[in-house]
Amino acid sequence: MTRRNGYALLSAIIALIVTLSAAIYIGAASDDGSATGKSTPTKTGSGRGPVAPASTGLWVGAWSASPVGAEPGTELEGLAGDSVRNVVHTSVGGTSARITLSNLYGQSRLTITHASVALAAGSATAAAVADTMRRLTFGGSPTVVIPPGQQVLSDAVRMTIPADADVLVTTYSPTPSGPVTYHPHARQTSYVAEGDLTEDATGTAYTGQVDAWRYVTALDVLSHDSEGTVVVFGDSLTDGITSTQNANRRWTDVLSRRLRAAVAAGQDVPRYSVVNQGISGNQILASGGGRPADNQAGVGRFHRDALSRTSVKVVVIDLGVNDILRNPGLADPQRILEGLRTLVRQAHARGLKVVGATLMPFQGHRGYTDARENVRQQINAEIRAGRVFDAVADFDEAVRDPYNPRKFRPDYDSGDHLHPSDQGYERMAESFNLQDLKGAAPAEL
Repeated sequence: MTRRNGYALLSAIIALIVTLSAAIYIGAASDDGSATGKSTPTKTGSGRGPVAPASTGLWVGAWSASPVGAEPGTELEGLAGDSVRNVVHTSVGGTSARITLSNLYGQSRLTITHASVALAAGSATAAAVADTMRRLTFGGSPTVVIPPGQQVLSDAVRMTIPADADVLVTTYSPTPSGPVTYHPHARQTSYVAEGDLTEDATGTAYTGQVDAWRYVTALDVLSHDSEGTVVVFGDSLTDGITSTQNANRRWTDVLSRRLRAAVAAGQDVPRYSVVNQGISGNQILASGGGRPADNQAGVGRFHRDALSRTSVKVVVIDLGVNDILRNPGLADPQRILEGLRTLVRQAHARGLKVVGATLMPFQGHRGYTDARENVRQQINAEIRAGRVFDAVADFDEAVRDPYNPRKFRPDYDSGDHLHPSDQGYERMAESFNLQDLKGAAPAEL
């Protein structure tokens, strides 16, 4: 090869490398890390413009809920022939939206032929703001088939979603699909109507009501303000089982509002969204029955429900009380602590910081014994000593009765001596140090 030919070949190789690098850069710059599908024209009145977002930003979790089990009474038909309208509440706002549907507990394929997302016209209503109604697609198609045990992410749709707002996510399945994957004890009324009324904005026909979320497990938004997601991983104390229906007074709701207010006031705190991955009755170590297991143990669902959330930056863990109360014998505090440390190690492997909560009191509850109280105290002592988590949210100290620290302060008690009142949930959120959300996982704990 002559020197001239050699230079020509080298120049061609360099040009090819530059071209490929530019293509890779452009592809990476336009990708948010999750597939959103192709732009597809939509039917008149069912959407505005292409599916893919035109602007830059970061996808964050605006709302989510953990799949818990198969809904009783849906074992054969599922919800065939019904429109299911879930009401979910946003932590932050954005300029585009996408949703996740789950068939985790299904025993056969779930066929969704029509799905939509819209802003609710008010609180505790199935009515939508008409001009916000958007038809959802999946890989460009309005129909999606979800195999049993699987989930699917919709394409993105352009729409302005405010923070602290109710959003309607509606699905229609024409064929029997077997057990419905759901999240009970939602403390949020959702709706059902006969027939395909997925894009009906009036909500008049949605006469069926349920305190559960069906199929939908996440709403993500493309945000220009948020820089990540805080995932709160817990049991009924996080799920908010005793909070006021349709009022968004779980402690995670209050934390989200505190965080937004702090950012608006110019405080030096992270601009994070907050999503709730609490399951009532959840334990660190033990699962319920069924295959897959209903109410899967924390150590089993942690990757699915916490580590895999969109743009997660920090995980907050509030688990352990059910391991004490639901153990037929006397729970071993060291096993519970090791379970918590297992979760922390998994989060650290992903570079995530973990804030952990002390276990709140439960004297007066039917499961209380002095021996169980001793187990709780041993666990809390390790947590407070800094030998479990990166930072501590001392909920025990925040809500306990100063005259009897084994029980709730009366105004923080819902009445069952285990779960907080609305005031108790608010106190939990107020006691949380927002500065603990800053930073990443330490090199060593």
